[in-house]
Amino acid sequence: MKFLEYTNLDRLNVFLGHLNLGERTIKGCLEAYSCKHAGSDKRLSLSLENEMLDYLGKSSDTDSSSPVDLLLSRSSRKALIYLVLTLYQMYPDYDFSAVKAHQFFSEESWDTFKQIFNNYMFEASKEWTEKNEDGSLLEVIYKALDEVVKLAECEIYVYNPNPNADPFLEEGAIWSFCFLFYNRKLKRVAGFRFCCTSNLASDAFLTDSPPYEEDEEIFADMDM
Repeated sequence: MKFLEYTNLDRLNVFLGHLNLGERTIKGCLEAYSCKHAGSDKRLSLSLENEMLDYLGKSSDTDSSSPVDLLLSRSSRKALIYLVLTLYQMYPDYDFSAVKAHQFFSEESWDTFKQIFNNYMFEASKEWTEKNEDGSLLEVIYKALDEVVKLAECEIYVYNPNPNADPFLEEGAIWSFCFLFYNRKLKRVAGFRFCCTSNLASDAFLTDSPPYEEDEEIFADMDM
């Protein structure tokens, strides 16, 4: 996967990088990638493909809404592989080898994304409007994503991992979302992750930590 640079995405990332709202902090990031294999992508793709085929071979589920129905299509399997590879790029320090592509992705609509965004990013949107005059935060995000992946042609997915396998959760996390916008024709994926953390929880963590001076006293009598 090749990282794609866009000025409009950079501008949004500067605003969403660490938005302090008093008791809470909003963090968001938009990244775009070309679905062109690079480095270890081929090996990971093959591993994911084999994992999905193995799942198909063992499954007897005939429910049309199940992952089996989706994975019967090779093009759909390829799409899910691109999504997992995008996650690897977005979180290079996290190991997604345990991710089961058929379990964690669900296809959504722009209306679903819009509803979630408006509900959870209300305060962030208000901050944006006070500092910018070129439209609401959602409108600017729409234009930026449309420039990269042509939203009318996109499939929109949301990544919903188990809580114990969620790379997006941080100390004091309140909520987090990760949406992936995939354009098959352009062979591009845009990822948008946004989360909210409690500043109170972070402050409590720092308060519970021993002061640096105490650490010095502890080690003062030890032979190093």
